[in-house]
Amino acid sequence: MIKTPDLISSLAKDLPPVRRLRPPLVRASCWLALAAAVLTLLAIAQGLRPDLAQRLGDPAFAVGLFGALLTGIFAAIAAFLVSLPDRSRLWLLLPLPALGIWLSNIGYQCLSQWISIGPDGIALGEAARCLATLVLTSLPLSLMMLVMLRRAAPLRPRMVTVMGSLSVAAITATALSLFHSMDATVMILMWNFGTAIVLVALGSVFARKMFRWVAPRTLAALD
Repeated sequence: MIKTPDLISSLAKDLPPVRRLRPPLVRASCWLALAAAVLTLLAIAQGLRPDLAQRLGDPAFAVGLFGALLTGIFAAIAAFLVSLPDRSRLWLLLPLPALGIWLSNIGYQCLSQWISIGPDGIALGEAARCLATLVLTSLPLSLMMLVMLRRAAPLRPRMVTVMGSLSVAAITATALSLFHSMDATVMILMWNFGTAIVLVALGSVFARKMFRWVAPRTLAALD
């Protein structure tokens, strides 16, 4: 009968070395750098909204933009941290203060600017451009987040996906505020708040299926 040390040695013989994951903060920084690159490319292609300087002088707009951006940054960091089993789940609380600022600002603008869309209503052309910005921002960032987390995230798929989806939603809302002037009431709910709800909900419901698609061997081993 083979001894345990000999069995372990035979099983481990000629196995390729395991490639260690980079530290979570390094991977989060890489993803955030990609997000910055996407926003830069969109700024080059579309240009910033013409009234951006004026709007940044409005405290409500500036605080909302700052809150959305911080939510995206902190949620991304939280996603990469909680994807590792040795990290505390308390990191999930990291984006909550910024999220509170972002959402409270949306509520404030909805109350104070309820009829500020204008007599002509919502322009279809601008709405289409808003939708294009939403897709061009959220799609590559979501795919890259999924790929970068495919090895570790299956250990906590739902929590990681919720944080990742929240980060993508917040970065997307930041892009919409920078490039489009549709930040009054209904459009805030439709694009900013609505986008966050949809992405976070989809991430929560389909978390395990998404990671099964990108990392089937990892999930099969866990099952």
